[in-house]
Amino acid sequence: MEKQCIVRIENGVCPTPEYAMRKPFSLELMAGEQIAIVGPNGGGKTMLVDLLRGRHNLQIPQPYYDFSPSSKTFAADNIRYIAFRDSYGSADQTCFLLQRWESQEEDPEAPTIRQLLDRAYMETGCDSAERKHLRERLYEIFQMAPLLDKQLIRLSSGELRKYVITRSLLAEARMLIIDNPFIGLDAPTRLQLKEVLSELARNTQVLVVLVLSQTDDIPAFITHIIEVKDMTVGVKLTREAYYAKHVALTPPLLDPSACQAILQLPHANTDYHVQEVVRMNDVSIQYGERVILHHLNWVVKNGERWAIRGENGAGKSTLLSLICADNPQAYACDITLFDRKRGSGESIWDIKRHIGYVSPEMHRSYLRDLPAIRIVASGMKDTIGLYATPTEEEYVQCQWWMNIFGIGTLAERSFMKMSTGEQRLVLLARAFVKDPQLLILDEPLHGLDDYNRQRVKEIINVYCQRPNKTLMMVTHYDEELPSCIDHTLSLKKHTCATPQEAHCSPSSCQ
Repeated sequence: MEKQCIVRIENGVCPTPEYAMRKPFSLELMAGEQIAIVGPNGGGKTMLVDLLRGRHNLQIPQPYYDFSPSSKTFAADNIRYIAFRDSYGSADQTCFLLQRWESQEEDPEAPTIRQLLDRAYMETGCDSAERKHLRERLYEIFQMAPLLDKQLIRLSSGELRKYVITRSLLAEARMLIIDNPFIGLDAPTRLQLKEVLSELARNTQVLVVLVLSQTDDIPAFITHIIEVKDMTVGVKLTREAYYAKHVALTPPLLDPSACQAILQLPHANTDYHVQEVVRMNDVSIQYGERVILHHLNWVVKNGERWAIRGENGAGKSTLLSLICADNPQAYACDITLFDRKRGSGESIWDIKRHIGYVSPEMHRSYLRDLPAIRIVASGMKDTIGLYATPTEEEYVQCQWWMNIFGIGTLAERSFMKMSTGEQRLVLLARAFVKDPQLLILDEPLHGLDDYNRQRVKEIINVYCQRPNKTLMMVTHYDEELPSCIDHTLSLKKHTCATPQEAHCSPSSCQ
């Protein structure tokens, strides 16, 4: 029996240059296949997805779709697309950050996760036994029970992804496209997600398409892989054929001249020269009945490099917000930064000018359509957006760091027209641009391809070889930690484990 072709594109060309691939492409997606779209940052993965789902028109012949047995005919009704950059909707993102850290009580008018999921479930108009079982199974695998009575604003980055994926799977779809589904999830949750997607592919007629930046994230249930690079769509390969031709990266990737340039950066006369960068004494944070941090005692000494670990919702982002002066509860806690006790007269800006910071929440906050170099320059002023014109010397410094991160040619490109990975590289350049004493990197490699993940790790390692530089880094992937890490803080929900010293290899350009 001939396989059903769900999507067919023959010599596809988009007449709008802004959304066109470099050359015409042909592609067939068949029933029974499960697809991964992979490729470098800015290579065209998201552009291909937009063309597949009909967001941009192709010249005649138009794409062929066969969504049977679905009774719906339009692509928009049958193709469900999840991109986590939009997880909180289109509301003002600066407002979100303020709500996240300033709110003490939840808004009684805001719907709970239970209500939002019930709404998505009922929108399909189907309440069959199979769909009820699917809902129960999803709630069980993603451990949704503790989240159901929360409001959206109270979810951690990882919890948010659980909610968004669950909501999308509850909606009827013939084809489910998920862009980087595993970023921000701890290892057990990543495994659970791969299991539920595998079960979905095995037991339903849904065609799953995963858009992945990391080749080591390709789940076992994926049958075929499409590589997109240099705005060119490659041939669809079987999983076996793709891995047979795939070449692993061999570090170091950072040019030795770039290493030396970083090491030889001049030191600022305004640097603090202190023994302790952070001291927290018996710090507790809670919102209503919900305890986030519980009696935390932690000292970070100058020159130490810390990995901060913990499952989703354990309080890692909250901890970093206390240090970055984004969380008002910091003033009610016994916290000392750079030998200065919080609340002793220093301003937020006194603190921030010594800190370079990047996080998923910061990424969601950048909705302004500015040239990339102005986003980098905003790091000098510690602003979201840019409200003061940089000097020519500052622009040169911004361009220098963009070159280090391999995005120098993108300086004048609109931030909102970049890929997610390119945007993350811009925000990393923003974190480094003022040569901070303390680097706070919360999931810094989110959305980066294999090459850029390794390159950024090497940049961090080299930077931390310099004196008077301290690092705090959060990641759910052990392989993302640079070799310079020498201490670990493990957080658990409602409790904090004792900080433990890790014995890692010394920093190196390698």
